[in-house]
Amino acid sequence: MRTPWGDIAVSDAHLHFFSHTFFSSLASQKQASLDEIGAALGWKLPPEDPRALAECWRVELDRNGLNRAALIASVPGDEASVAAAVAAFPNRFAGYFMLNPIAPDAEKRVRQALGEAGLRGVCLFPAMQAYSLHDPKVQPVFEAVAAHPGTVVFVHCGVLTVGVRKKLGLPSKFDMRYSNPLDLHAIALRHPEVNFVIPHFGAGMFRETLMLCDLCPNVHLDTSSGNSWIKYQTPQATLADVFRQALAAAGGKRLLFGSDSSFFPRGWNAEILEAQLQAMQEAGVGEYEARAILGGNFDRLFPRAA
Repeated sequence: MRTPWGDIAVSDAHLHFFSHTFFSSLASQKQASLDEIGAALGWKLPPEDPRALAECWRVELDRNGLNRAALIASVPGDEASVAAAVAAFPNRFAGYFMLNPIAPDAEKRVRQALGEAGLRGVCLFPAMQAYSLHDPKVQPVFEAVAAHPGTVVFVHCGVLTVGVRKKLGLPSKFDMRYSNPLDLHAIALRHPEVNFVIPHFGAGMFRETLMLCDLCPNVHLDTSSGNSWIKYQTPQATLADVFRQALAAAGGKRLLFGSDSSFFPRGWNAEILEAQLQAMQEAGVGEYEARAILGGNFDRLFPRAA
């Protein structure tokens, strides 16, 4: 892809895989049909076969000149959908699955997903499922993850909103007591062989996220979404300021570009990349750092299948 720093193979580290299972879960919660869910959202519902949805995203990557992407299973228990997508296009996609680590079958799910299913990352949303990362029930999950070298653990911190739930009038009873990035500090130090990713620059808990990155060299940031949390910064900051501070604390080797794209017919959200390229320029990002942020770090964390 053509960028201000020349041709760079750009990869997206944050792409939600809104599968048929995902929409079926919403329909069950809303007590509505899938067609009613699609009409309420104004979205195109995905095909039942996740490989067909993977093909839609492959076409989007090609159309926008993207190299690879990390697909996120966006409801717990949907490992099979992302695993099928990754198996269909192993050189284009890496797969995350969402996990509730205090569920009785959490360890089993980790072993299966990171083993036979071929997924590469675990997504944790502590505020969504209302658990502390220091809960003794969570620690065996990190041990199971550490037993699979190369696994990436995505931990959502800060403000958590799920636009699709709000649009459908579904409650989002999240608990921000469990959103502090510093809760990850001792865990990241205990497992230096595991790479952790905090999305959205910490989603409003930017200062705490920078502290965590400064203290833990295995913690990375993804740059995804429009980063509307910036409105909480005092004094008021810009996205360029955010990049500048993140680079000072974490360095260019620990930032990963992400778009937070999710649904059709919108498809891949090119406006996010355009805004971030401009912010990176304003922040004085050089070519070496730009290549790392836009694709190099992704390839290091998610090396291509042999």
